[in-house]
Amino acid sequence: MRETRRVARVLGACAAALTLALAAPGTARAADGVLFIDRAAIHDPSGCYPLGDFVPSEVANFTNETAYVWSGPHCDGHVTRSVLPGQLLHPAPGMSLFIQ
Repeated sequence: MRETRRVARVLGACAAALTLALAAPGTARAADGVLFIDRAAIHDPSGCYPLGDFVPSEVANFTNETAYVWSGPHCDGHVTRSVLPGQLLHPAPGMSLFIQ
């Protein structure tokens, strides 16, 4: 009886460890370099950024990733443009920009 409990505890601990290992999120990744939105520098950007409300923003992408301009304010809607690495654009229309 004692041996059965010990084996059950060991198996339970192994199952819990395996579950935690599989459920742990991967490491966060950001673009390497600098993204400029209206001349404001964002170093190693990652995520969604708002663009100008009334005047088309100026976006300069000096990172290693492509940035995507979205029609909605929170990187929702649909992609209207892409800003390739090394590219400078005035992306209109577009309300937000996503880069990974």
